[in-house]
Amino acid sequence: MRIAELSQTTGVPVPTIKYYLREGLLPAGELTSPNQARYDDRHVQRLRLVRVLLDIGRLPIATIRDLLTELDRPDPDVHEVLGRALPATVGTRETSDPAMLAAAHERVRSLIKERGWLLSDNARTRQSAAEVVAAFQQVGADVEHLLEQYADLAEQIAVHDLRFVAQAGGNEGKLHAAVVGSILGDSLLAALRRMAQEHESAKMFGIRDDSC
Repeated sequence: MRIAELSQTTGVPVPTIKYYLREGLLPAGELTSPNQARYDDRHVQRLRLVRVLLDIGRLPIATIRDLLTELDRPDPDVHEVLGRALPATVGTRETSDPAMLAAAHERVRSLIKERGWLLSDNARTRQSAAEVVAAFQQVGADVEHLLEQYADLAEQIAVHDLRFVAQAGGNEGKLHAAVVGSILGDSLLAALRRMAQEHESAKMFGIRDDSC
């Protein structure tokens, strides 16, 4: 297909496609003349992956280029690529108590060890989890029981997340599924959680009828 057809198939404007080609995000097409090239389904798949990484993953162009370079190697480290593509941090309130944050880090390290989780020592998620635990403690909330319960649920959700990724074909498909499943999955999980909370609240506290 010509670049105009590639644009029509993917919904990505021709100037944007040309920009991706210049930036190395999209492999060059097969030259059919000095100023014409032919593209195929590989370019369609790569374009859709780039759009997901940009629009959903919110990754910088340079990071996407590095990820795709690794992905295109003969034996890519898919685990490393997925880890770099997914957001690791969440917004938390900062604690002004260094001792409390240090204790939270120790509790997170203990949790990881107790559960046998295979995490790198410099995983950014360790910092995120510790900040959340410290934030709970700073407002006087007992997070200990909740932490263990949430860890149980997180393990179950992670299994479903990775099954979703594993079902995708090829390394590009797995990266696409990981970004979509993780980021949109977070939003879906939050919405379902709020729905379940409303349901449980109605059962626990009852629904008031103020119409009378």
